[in-house]
Amino acid sequence: MMEVRNRVVIIGTGAVGSSYAYGLLNQGVADELVLIDLNEEKAEGDVMDLNHGLAFAPSSKKIWRGTYSDCKDADIVVITAGANQMPGETRLDLAEKNAGVFKKIVNAVMEHSFDGIFIVATNPVDVLTYVTWKYSGLPSERVIGSGTILDTARLRYQLSEYFDIDARNVHAYIIGEHGDSELPVWSHANVGGISVDHYIQQHKDLYSKEDLEPIFHKVRDAAYHIIERKGATHYGIAMGLVRLTKAILHNENALVTVSAYLNGHYNQKDIYAGVPAVVSRKGIKEIVELNLSDGEQKQFRDSAAVIRNTVESVYPS
Repeated sequence: MMEVRNRVVIIGTGAVGSSYAYGLLNQGVADELVLIDLNEEKAEGDVMDLNHGLAFAPSSKKIWRGTYSDCKDADIVVITAGANQMPGETRLDLAEKNAGVFKKIVNAVMEHSFDGIFIVATNPVDVLTYVTWKYSGLPSERVIGSGTILDTARLRYQLSEYFDIDARNVHAYIIGEHGDSELPVWSHANVGGISVDHYIQQHKDLYSKEDLEPIFHKVRDAAYHIIERKGATHYGIAMGLVRLTKAILHNENALVTVSAYLNGHYNQKDIYAGVPAVVSRKGIKEIVELNLSDGEQKQFRDSAAVIRNTVESVYPS
């Protein structure tokens, strides 16, 4: 029997890419880790630094600075390369700058007969995931964006702080664009299986429905506040990428909120947007369609329109 070697290639070793590599090492995810960057010395330095931690890692791993030829035998190629979001700049402002970068990257990967799964983390992630799918020619279920995986985690954290409940027992979704038009699905938010509305009713002396909107604003605007303070967000998204990678390589059939291709789902066609999806070794196994309220349906339509308009500006059909 041929030995299975789970190989992950990271393209882009900036703040997100290097944090993601560090997370993979710490959690023992993947057997082989390949780092690619235009700045070869930076990638080489990261490889050296990561390898020096192998003695403390939960499992053995091969880590090296690679080239696009290493994508041929990769199970997953993760793209974190691209221009960074500057203070005051929206994710969608980045679209034109990064669409051109992605054409070169994806073409270079596919020239080496890559036949695995793409994960896209670069912003605007929904737009660039669509572009990656188009340039790669791969089935849509094997091109996945990080989408609202981090926004959802942020919402769970904020609710856990508000209710003083462990975030792992708080369940809620952010869907739509990973950006300013995203929306919280309050109709499906729950604490330990009890809807948020009902939980608030049970504790009227402590909590109020009026507090939910400011909580969402903290989630939606989190990146801006972090960028103002430290220049970039990278730890949270790196953890989300590790979770997604683990779900794929371990064939978990895990439900995560990612940017997935909608072709009739949520009454949207030919678009990538953040939605709950079941992820396995084959990529997107199933898109989970939540029963949205009328208000949530309208918000999702509006959010999808924002993504679509940007896609049409950088990848006209």
